[in-house]
Amino acid sequence: MLVFLIMAPGVSAAEKVFTLDESIETALKQSVLIRAAQEGVLGAEAQKKEAFTGFLPKLSTSYSYTWLNKAPYMQIPPTPKITLGTQDNYSWAVEAKQPLFAGGGIAASYEVGKIGFEISQMEKDAVTQDIVQEVKVAYFNILKAEKLLGVARQSLEQLQGHRNVAQNFFDVGLIPRNDLLQSEVQVANGEQSLIRAENGVALTKAKFNTILRRNINDPVQVEDILAYRPSDLKVEDCIKASMENRPEIKSQTLKVDQAKSLVKVAKSDFFPTLSAVGHYERVGDTPGVAGTPFKDSENWYVMGVASWTFWEWGKTKYRVDASRSRENQSIDLLNNTRDQVALDVKNAYLVMRESEKQVMVTKKTIEQAQENFRINEERYREQVATSTDVLDAQTLLTRAKSDYANALSEYNISHARLERSMGVIYAK
Repeated sequence: MLVFLIMAPGVSAAEKVFTLDESIETALKQSVLIRAAQEGVLGAEAQKKEAFTGFLPKLSTSYSYTWLNKAPYMQIPPTPKITLGTQDNYSWAVEAKQPLFAGGGIAASYEVGKIGFEISQMEKDAVTQDIVQEVKVAYFNILKAEKLLGVARQSLEQLQGHRNVAQNFFDVGLIPRNDLLQSEVQVANGEQSLIRAENGVALTKAKFNTILRRNINDPVQVEDILAYRPSDLKVEDCIKASMENRPEIKSQTLKVDQAKSLVKVAKSDFFPTLSAVGHYERVGDTPGVAGTPFKDSENWYVMGVASWTFWEWGKTKYRVDASRSRENQSIDLLNNTRDQVALDVKNAYLVMRESEKQVMVTKKTIEQAQENFRINEERYREQVATSTDVLDAQTLLTRAKSDYANALSEYNISHARLERSMGVIYAK
């Protein structure tokens, strides 16, 4: 295995080195998307608890004052008027209402809230996996950029070395000025490539800092784990794992169940509702509701109430039909989600295998390019090869090293994307 030893510019030896695990943990801890998803979970939990209150009795109280233009009376001529009440009437009441039967609507509504809570948890899992993948990609992109920076530095050193040899040959008249100019142009191109590589490192580190919500200009040093680790995964196993683990599939499956519960909620309006009511009341002709000469100060009763709206011109039927259509829609969306996940896994798997083959090919290419460069450099020193031969060999070597760094990083990145497509949650 070929290893490029590169120290990031501007990094002190005492500076903290981020491991991949630490990077992921920091990103998950600092992510505003995770916090937003957690708020969604808390909101869904509150809605579930709200739905549960439908099973419990409802308590209410009221206080009222009524003033009559004249006190109630009764008169049977020729007898005088008999007063039956007072002009000032105060009333305070407390009532408890316990639902006994609602056509299954209360239970179905609670089930909807409970499933909604589970859906919010799956959505949070999906956000978590997205962030984990984003961190991995940013992490490996830093390593790739640093490898490419090392290649650019080595290339510039080789070009400068060749330019120095060419200068010596020109000074003693062994080569024409055109050969020297050609080597100087290549040195200038190498300096430009080095600048681009340095900017590439800076940009990848800025991206990494953004994901971890650090200051964008904070120095970054990461542990070099860029290596080829063979994978024995099979595409069939990957697809099977995705069907079991992907939070998007779990979420859509729950949405199907939720839609079925909403059908039950709609169908509950076909049935009557039964409730038990307990009522306590105090009355009086003063704000203290201490009674009147005509009424006792308090009374109470218990009753059963049945109500049934049995005709609304098909309103309930249409609501049930709409709920069933949404159920069918959610089933179709679930099937589509499964198809898309399988395609996502297949694509990620093929990309990983392609990059794996590129790692093997480019690794061999480096060995060949190094030998080719060595031979042409020796031949040039003996003046049996031209400057162009050396520069071409050096270009091939630089390209081979760059291709290997790209292939190695893409293999690790594609492996991370395959894990995300499988729904493999990050675990310490």
